[in-house]
Order: sequence, then structure tokens, then C-alpha cells
Amino acid sequence: MIEIDDLQGLLATDTPLIDTRAPIEFARGSLPTAVNLPLMSDAEREQVGTCYKLHGQKSAIELGHQLVQGPIKAERIDAWIRFAQAHPTGALYCFRGGLRSAITQQWLQESGVEYPRVKGGYKALRRWLMDHSDSTFHTASLLLVGGRTGAAKTRALNEGNGGCAIDGSIDLEGLAHHRGSAFGKRITEQPSQISFELALGVALLKHTQRGFRSLVLEDEGRLIGRCALPLSLQSAKKDANWIHLEASLTDRVQHSYENYILSNLEELLCEGRDNAFEQFSTNLLDALARIRKRLGGARYADLRDKMTFAINQHRQGEPEQHKTWITTLLSEYYDPMYDYQLAQRERQPIFQGDEREVSEFLTAWQKAVS
Repeated sequence: MIEIDDLQGLLATDTPLIDTRAPIEFARGSLPTAVNLPLMSDAEREQVGTCYKLHGQKSAIELGHQLVQGPIKAERIDAWIRFAQAHPTGALYCFRGGLRSAITQQWLQESGVEYPRVKGGYKALRRWLMDHSDSTFHTASLLLVGGRTGAAKTRALNEGNGGCAIDGSIDLEGLAHHRGSAFGKRITEQPSQISFELALGVALLKHTQRGFRSLVLEDEGRLIGRCALPLSLQSAKKDANWIHLEASLTDRVQHSYENYILSNLEELLCEGRDNAFEQFSTNLLDALARIRKRLGGARYADLRDKMTFAINQHRQGEPEQHKTWITTLLSEYYDPMYDYQLAQRERQPIFQGDEREVSEFLTAWQKAVS
């Protein structure tokens, strides 16, 4: 039976993967191109694991075959076959590339389907990616794009190269499924911490394979929603150069309005949810409540009143009233916080300008260092 040990090739080419681990394992962390088609359910895995501890491997294997037989076995094999037929260049794995993936591969072979498995499994793939990521953050020339909340930093990176992404840039917020700040929650659930790091690892691998020696990132905080930046990236940021994207308060209010109001509601509506507006409104009020202590009682009450009024106006077809509370939040909360952080920085920006100027600078800088 075929075994693949070219981990870099698998990861760099977005190879479709069958993850045969139990759902609970998959939920803790998974690769971007993997689909969970488990050999055993969570309950079955738990029973087999208990048997292994009490009676050893032979008894555990026998129990596994007893639990996964007949219609259950046939259903799982059919799922693997459908995946293999849809993705003939794919592969399969379990945690360590051992028994579970070997059984899956054997049952597929007995059904007339030859499908390769990954040597070392998920553990080897994850270890390779983590090592590569740490090495990249250590050696790459890192440039950060900073700016006040609402300055359109993500847009500058993703669209600043003639409508395309700036060469050598990676969208951290996109990988984290979060727009940043307390109001950045999106409809799609955020990945687990491990899945976020794996997706970032794959993006870094593609980045280096394209020959970029520099890396451009938005100057995020330690957390993007609930996803934490890898420690190696946090360390690299301390010594990185940065540029400052400037934008007027009016422009930042408009950008925040478009992203956190119009786009967020549109995502819910596109999901076809009957209670889309109610969910949208609840999300806004919950986001404000999350920073209540930092706002202080009086300012929180004022902002909540303004937000509630804006939500009611929005329900009646007048969404622009949201700009009132957004203006207050940016000028009285986020801007003072940014000013404080700015005063703590030891490095001055190597460039500052508006979105167009920053995009032009980044494009020219990337060409110069590549």
C-alpha cells in the first residue's frame, strides 16, 4: 500500500485529505484541505481506548472491528470511496499514520480503491508546519502595517496591488475569520487555535515557495478574536519595521460602518436566517458589553443608548444612524488607546501615508527586497 512522505509537497499543493481521526480530535485542530471521515466515532474511540488501557492492543483491535462492522462499516467505506473518486490525487491520514489509517487504506483496497496514506500522519504534518513557520518568522524580513481602528489596513493589504493582494502579504484576519476589535466577530465560526496556526503555516509555506524573502502583515494585537498569534510571530514583531496608514476620522467611520454594520448584516442575510436582523442587533450589543469595564459606566450607557437608537432606525430602513455611535467609539475609546500604544513604541514608522500611498509604497518595497 502506498505511503507518502513528501509532507511539504502535500501541504504546498493543497492536497485533498481524508482525516480518519475521531470528530473530537478533528475539532481540536485540522488542516485546511482536510475532511473528517472518521474510522470511529467519538464514543467508539473512547471504548477502544479504554479497552487498550485495560487489556492491550489485540483486544482493542478486536473491539474496534466489533464496533465498526456491517452497515456502519459499509457506510464509512462508501464515504471514503466517494471522496477518493472526487479527489484522485488526495491522501488519507490518522494521528500518527498508524493503525487507523492503515485499516482505512486496507478496507479501501479491498473495495478496489488504491489510496495513499501520509507517513507520520497528522502529527508529522503539524510538526513540519510549525517548524517551517517558526523558521520563516525568524528569517524573513517582516514589515507591519499599523494604523488606527477603521483605517482600512486589511483592505490595503488585500486590494492594494491593483485590486489584488500586496505581494508577500498574508491576511491574518481572514485566516482567523475575524475582523479584529471587539466588534470583529463574523458569521463563520473562528477556527480552533491549532487550526488557525496550521492555516497560517500553509500560507507561509506558499509564501516562501513563491520566492518572497519579506513578509507583510497587519500589525495585529496578540489576539484576533480568540485566535492568538504564534509565539514566534509575537517575538518577531518586536524587532520589525512598520508603516503607518493614515486616515481621517470620517473615512474610518465610513469604513467601520461598511464592515461592521452593512457587511455583517449582509452575511447573516446571505445565510438565509429568518432572525438575521435580531441576531445582528444582539451581536452589536454583546460586543459593546464585552468592553463595558474599559469604557466605564457612564460612557457605556451613552453608547448603548446611541446604539439602541441606531438599531431601531436601521430596522426602519435608516442604517446611517450607526455612524453616530461609531464616531463616539472611535474618537473616545479606540483612538486614546491607540495613542497610548503608539507612545510605547520604540521604533518610528519607516513610512506613513494614506491608503493609496501605503499601497504604492508596499508594492515598490516588495519589488526592492525580492
